[in-house]
Amino acid sequence: MKLNFCLSIGLALVVFQTKAQQKMPSNFVYVKEFIPTITLDMRYFGSHNFTGRPIHGYEKPVAILTKRATLALQEVEKYLNKKGLSLKIFDAYRPQSAVDHFKTWSLTPNDTIAKREFYPQLDKKNLFKLGYIANKSGHSRGSTVDLTLVDLKNHQEIDMGGPFDFFGAVSHHNYSNLSVKQKENRKILREAMATFGFKAYDKEWWHYTLHDEPYRKTYFDFIVK
Repeated sequence: MKLNFCLSIGLALVVFQTKAQQKMPSNFVYVKEFIPTITLDMRYFGSHNFTGRPIHGYEKPVAILTKRATLALQEVEKYLNKKGLSLKIFDAYRPQSAVDHFKTWSLTPNDTIAKREFYPQLDKKNLFKLGYIANKSGHSRGSTVDLTLVDLKNHQEIDMGGPFDFFGAVSHHNYSNLSVKQKENRKILREAMATFGFKAYDKEWWHYTLHDEPYRKTYFDFIVK
């Protein structure tokens, strides 16, 4: 019994140390170092997100992506700058620990401090079933990014017809109850991203993944710092 207990403690320590020692792979980079004109508004580092609190795994408000995705995004930024626009990132690489935090949050029914802003028409218990939260996220593979457009003249976000991370139909690409300008703004972002190798996610106008992502089946869990 004593031997089994010691083995269990030892195994737990090894798992803990492995998690603690996980480092950012060499082919992941800090986006701002490659794209200095880009704006960062890292929502999960702070409390302005659908949980209403900072998320586990984010120790600094920085954007990290695979180098391949970053270089493609660099081309998007250059293309948009010529049009008087720039990119603003809300989230990039997301640790698996952050995804696990979302799951834990979803199982606490009374924790709804951000409901009015992010999911006013939905019951929190249905967010998994409706596909807004999942056990795994493409963000953890390192080549998915959440972003919007900024006007270079005034550095303000342009109108996309709905806010980032809103759980509802207004966030879908095929949502039709938008103004002509809002539709055009979404089209500008989608076409710019597609031109340089990113595919859109139909339910979130802000969410894009590199077609040729290097890690299609690997979900990382190093800390954003």
